[in-house]
Amino acid sequence: MEHPTAEHARLAESPGVLGAWRTWGPYLSGRQWGTVREDYSADGNAWDSFPFDHARSRAYRWGEDGLGGICDRFGFLNFAVALWNRKDPILKERLFGLTNGEGNHGEDAKEYWWSIDGTPSHSWMQWLYRYPHAEYPYSELRAQSAARGRDDREFELGDTGILAENRFFDVQMTYAKASPDDVCIVVDVTNHGPESASVDVLPHLWLRNTWSWGRDTRGGSIRDITNGLLVSGLAAVEVEHGFLGRYFLAGESNPELLFCDNESNLVDLFGEEANLSAYTKDGIDRYVVAGEDTVNPDGVGTKAAFFYRFDDVEPGGTRRIRLRMTTTVPDSETFGSGFDAVLADRHREADHFYDHVIGPELGEQDRHIARRAYAGLLWCKQLYRYDVNQWLEGDPVGAHAPDSRSGPKARNASWSHLSLADIVSMPDEWEYPWFAAWDLAFHAIPLAHVDPDFAKEQLVLMCREWAMHPNGQLPAYEWEFGDVNPPVHAWAAWQVYRIDGHRDRSFLVRVFTKLLLNFSWWVNRKDAEGSNLFEGGFLGMDNIGLFNRSDPLPPGFRLEQSDATSWMAFYCQQMLKIALELARYDSAWDDVATKFFTHFLSIANAVGSFGSAHTSLWNEEDGFFYDVLVQSNGEALPMRVRSMVGLLPILAATEIHPWVAEECPDLMSRFRWVARRRPETISPMLIRNSGGKVKTMLSLVEPDKLRRILERMFDSEEFLSSFGIRSLSASYRDGMTMDVDGRSLSIGYEPGESRTGMFGGNSNWRGPVWFPVNVLLADKIRAYGRYYGDTFTIEVPTGSGNVVTLREAANIIERGLADLFRTVNGKRPADGDRIESSDDPLWSAHPTFNEYFDGDTGEGLGASHQTGWTALVAHLLNPSLPSHQR
Repeated sequence: MEHPTAEHARLAESPGVLGAWRTWGPYLSGRQWGTVREDYSADGNAWDSFPFDHARSRAYRWGEDGLGGICDRFGFLNFAVALWNRKDPILKERLFGLTNGEGNHGEDAKEYWWSIDGTPSHSWMQWLYRYPHAEYPYSELRAQSAARGRDDREFELGDTGILAENRFFDVQMTYAKASPDDVCIVVDVTNHGPESASVDVLPHLWLRNTWSWGRDTRGGSIRDITNGLLVSGLAAVEVEHGFLGRYFLAGESNPELLFCDNESNLVDLFGEEANLSAYTKDGIDRYVVAGEDTVNPDGVGTKAAFFYRFDDVEPGGTRRIRLRMTTTVPDSETFGSGFDAVLADRHREADHFYDHVIGPELGEQDRHIARRAYAGLLWCKQLYRYDVNQWLEGDPVGAHAPDSRSGPKARNASWSHLSLADIVSMPDEWEYPWFAAWDLAFHAIPLAHVDPDFAKEQLVLMCREWAMHPNGQLPAYEWEFGDVNPPVHAWAAWQVYRIDGHRDRSFLVRVFTKLLLNFSWWVNRKDAEGSNLFEGGFLGMDNIGLFNRSDPLPPGFRLEQSDATSWMAFYCQQMLKIALELARYDSAWDDVATKFFTHFLSIANAVGSFGSAHTSLWNEEDGFFYDVLVQSNGEALPMRVRSMVGLLPILAATEIHPWVAEECPDLMSRFRWVARRRPETISPMLIRNSGGKVKTMLSLVEPDKLRRILERMFDSEEFLSSFGIRSLSASYRDGMTMDVDGRSLSIGYEPGESRTGMFGGNSNWRGPVWFPVNVLLADKIRAYGRYYGDTFTIEVPTGSGNVVTLREAANIIERGLADLFRTVNGKRPADGDRIESSDDPLWSAHPTFNEYFDGDTGEGLGASHQTGWTALVAHLLNPSLPSHQR
């Protein structure tokens, strides 16, 4: 088979997770410290259990971290760069940020770095880090953040002034594979300041510590082989590992080689009498920074560094380091002409690949946005190792489990089956270096444009027996796998199938059969009264309610949620859509489609009529959907707060195509039976004649309700911003208060960072624009537009007199999202007034993809590298995606 580009050929050559070209990639975490996996504390405080200050001296149990690094698919051998500006108190080996208790808006990275480029086989990768000339201000960042309240802006590295006049080094990492096991590496260090400055650069290679915990005896070693080489001018090490076998790393220019062991410094950390190794994990750090005799003079260990000293790098000057990791002994050809040819070829092939993926129709600015989005998405692929049963038990040696982990209330105690050692798409390499189920579903959409096989594997992985709970629940995130994320998996599976050309039905079958279990879990566990009105907790929208919706309610109370019910109606329709597609090729799926058709009608009729406490989720006076709190005395109280939860009923809208009438007899038979026997229940099935063609749509929202909701959604005084749809109505700028069970509860429009500590206070659903729900809303408004055609028009903004069709309204939402990253008067709205908004090309060339965006200004907020679901911007910009469903 002929492939359109060399990169497509590599992907075809390595289709699965164990494919050769996928062996090495950017799988090394941006942060391992402060994660639940490394928490062996009695109180379960992961941030305090393994803080940043321990990371240089303490061996990790489950993974590793580093700057712009790579590792093998199992995380045994790791490579990254370390830096020292001859002023810092420690080597810069990993990204620094504040813990939840230290930051005024929750955990927050205090660094500047960018994913520059990358291909899905990782044959070509570039990553950029900005390193100050001056001493890194660890203490100032902590002190200033501790002194600020939630009403204050975050204090960032740029606010310290140490980057003024561009007094920093840019350190760019470039990786190019000559073959799956032959990686050419370039480290370019450029001084952008006005004066000469010195810097030490230490590319590191180390083995993850698997031998200290009493479970895995496979060890390894790294030793100096420089003197045995048949070529001069190089330094080289040989790696021997019980699983990987033998690798070599060579570096030009005869750097000094430093060796220690990836073992904890127990004496310094915990005051113990002796260490397991004379040369502990921090040995290289202490040797370089303090001049201590802490590296192994015998040239052997499990951690090694190539020590390059660069004195007085002139302004604008660059120092280049070339290294190569292979399975063959370094020789005269290691850094011959073939080395640079590999870099040039892979760069050219990456350009060719993205010319094919993105297409020539986009302008230069949008192409740059899309390619950077893909780069960030690919660099956020990380190795995630976590065996909950082993973690609960503790290890035979070393990291013993505290007594608190033995009880039923221990974190993730009911998820002891979960055992992952997989490459997973992470939301953010530093702030969220763990998967989240609904985030991952959105990641799969843009991933499908560049690597559909990986996108499909990600969706299937969450449904596998070592991830999905035996009861059918999908794992939420490592802090509490049992929390509930919105059920978007089926929608994502359909979108990936569609982007991949409607060709991989086996993928649909695999994911669909597992989602049948998940759907049953929702029905059995989140519909307490069997009313078809659902509960669900926070459902990913952390602080959107008057109170924490994940906290237990008082005995006898129940919260029937507009969003949970809408998500389930949406889930029904996506499952119906997949079942219908499968039924075209195997009639056995016809009656499964019938099941979801019937179930959707039940939910739609429950929403359309009165709920279990004779109070509807729909409020006719306000023209909006609300959560309803059913109290112990049977009375119901609508939570009359206009938020995203009241917009989500729009999502339950799916077209039924004409071929269904001919190819799905069981479904049509059921429809005719319901229409004849229970005609009052089929109102959610909309049917209209358009130009002699019959159009059919299942919709949770009938036309008059849809219009009233859209009037609020597109009202600039409520939900419509210049950059998408806000998560809370801006009409609450002055706040609003409700009496709930004798308590006075308040909520107010907060367009930016969270002002509450709910869910850690590091995200906010009380006003900002969030990418995933905006993409879903636009997708479904466009579906309504296909059904109604030009017969249904609305004003955007409401009251402006500007009348548009629904398809045009969907385009307005998507255009607003893309405009976050487009320059206006030389500035991107997402950059706000931070240092990133500088017109200096050193800053302006690098868009940052945030977690969410200010509802008024569009400034990027929350996690600063969440190129997971925010990479959906590449999906929106992609001109090759069909604009219609099959």
